[in-house]
Amino acid sequence: MKLLKRRRNAVSLDGRLEGLAEAADLADGRLDADAVAGARSVVSRAGVRRSLSIDHTAVALAGATGSGKSSLFNLLSGTGLATVGVTRPTTSTAQAALWRGAGSGPLLDWLDIPRRHEVSPAGAWSGPETPTGRGARVGDDAGGPEGRGAAVVPGLDGWTEGEAAGLILLDLPDHDSIESAHRLEVDRLVELVDLLVWVLDPQKYADAAVHERYLRPLARHRDVMVVVLNQVDRLTPAAAERCLKDLRRLLDEDGLAGVPLVGVSARTGAGLPELGSLLASRVADRRSWAARLAADVGTAADALVRASSGMGALTTGSGSGAGAAPGAGARSGSDAVATAAPEVSVDGLAGPLTDALSEAAGVPTVVEAVAKAHRHRSVAATGWPLTRWIRRFRPDPLRRLRLSTPGARSSGGPVGRTSIPVTTVVQRSRMDTAIREAAGAASKGLPAPWAAAVRQAARSHGDELEDGLDRAVAATSLGPVRRPVWWRVAGLAQWAVFAAMLAGALWLIGLLGMDYLRLPQPYLPTAGELPWPTLLLTGGILLGLLIALLSRVAAWLGGRRRARGAARALRASIGQVARELVLDPVAGELSRYRRFTEAVTVARNGDGG
Repeated sequence: MKLLKRRRNAVSLDGRLEGLAEAADLADGRLDADAVAGARSVVSRAGVRRSLSIDHTAVALAGATGSGKSSLFNLLSGTGLATVGVTRPTTSTAQAALWRGAGSGPLLDWLDIPRRHEVSPAGAWSGPETPTGRGARVGDDAGGPEGRGAAVVPGLDGWTEGEAAGLILLDLPDHDSIESAHRLEVDRLVELVDLLVWVLDPQKYADAAVHERYLRPLARHRDVMVVVLNQVDRLTPAAAERCLKDLRRLLDEDGLAGVPLVGVSARTGAGLPELGSLLASRVADRRSWAARLAADVGTAADALVRASSGMGALTTGSGSGAGAAPGAGARSGSDAVATAAPEVSVDGLAGPLTDALSEAAGVPTVVEAVAKAHRHRSVAATGWPLTRWIRRFRPDPLRRLRLSTPGARSSGGPVGRTSIPVTTVVQRSRMDTAIREAAGAASKGLPAPWAAAVRQAARSHGDELEDGLDRAVAATSLGPVRRPVWWRVAGLAQWAVFAAMLAGALWLIGLLGMDYLRLPQPYLPTAGELPWPTLLLTGGILLGLLIALLSRVAAWLGGRRRARGAARALRASIGQVARELVLDPVAGELSRYRRFTEAVTVARNGDGG
């Protein structure tokens, strides 16, 4: 059941390449540029390789000066095409021997191998016969003498006809050559070929140049790698066995456990049948190109994970980082782990941030102005008619802040700047601290590069923040459009008692006038002992003052209620600004990291489960 589940969850090479491309796009600008460029280079290279012949397998013989790889190339190809040297590099450019190479031209063009040699079927070449019965036909662009014979190799039966069909055998320059152009050529082709055969010798098989620069970083490529210990004829059988065991130990330490290790002798032919059979089986499988690309994808994904975890990239070959050689930036499986994004609720970060932004936006000042404006307008509407006109000389607290009335705000006109006092240094410091703390809480547990990206995202709209807060305050409805009904009732009552007071005053003035003119006094009605004119005058004054006092109490209570409503509305508006300019970019960065971990996990492990 476990096997079946694993097969269902397995991701194809196409899926892994898509995952790597997505991970590189998501990591762009966040992680090391070399790691991102290396991943994109792998995706591009894979696209080209898959479009070329998959019936041909490019096998490269790579090794140090004097390791005997050119002799091995001549022996396997049955030719004398490669010039053999012991102490000085003799291979300056790569050359290819082809078995049934029809259709391989575009692949060789991509590999940039100009020297190509078609190897004829066994016994079908025109040169002198070798003891193996094999020969080669040198093409027009061979660059060597036609019909050059192969060395005598007792005991090598060679491949049967068609057994090596599709093989492209490359002889590379020495990776430790004193010529930098040779080393660069090796680095380039090690990055491209389908199968790597590392030819070592008893003297330098433990050399750090090959282990640290190539073998160890190429640990993911164990399925497309063969290691050959050449020149075993120079050792006694016991010494050769010890060398092979020690080399196996070194390979295991390099993460290359299970890589085929063959001891051969290009002089005596020992081990050549085993090596030839191994190469023939890999060529016949026609899957080395896919395994190579899968290993490249895994290695590039490892480099992204290492860059994500802040571990940096391992350099190989020419030392140019993740984009220089296929093993750049990763060991076997990489020591780094793609950490899952922490489950952080952005809504939970909004409270403290909104508080700080509200203070910086002057919300307390506006809330206080709302309460004062309500009281101011209430007094102007319900105050004693003889004194309410004084209110006209006092500015409206909201208009002083250039905050539009609810009616004007609902008209859909443009929102101008307010006259709220500018943000103080202390308020700005608190705002910056709140943003920093929100970003820190959101990025807690993230790898350093992604935590830095989250912090940067939180500040990405810093230049817009103060203007955004001001616009939010200006656009917020600070109260109902309609005036309270009780204002009208109290206002009418004030005018009624004012009219009574005025009637009483005029009545008394009339009585005083008649008395001054010694006219007969008219009948004067009374309420008890108090004449009605006096009652109307004093009652109107006292009742007007009472209504004004009660109206002030009601206005104070209404102002508090309006202030609370305005505070809620302003907090909601400020919270929206906080979300749009701070929290949404942070959430986007967290989502980006989650998608990166998912994509890089698919690319790295080929596991969609």
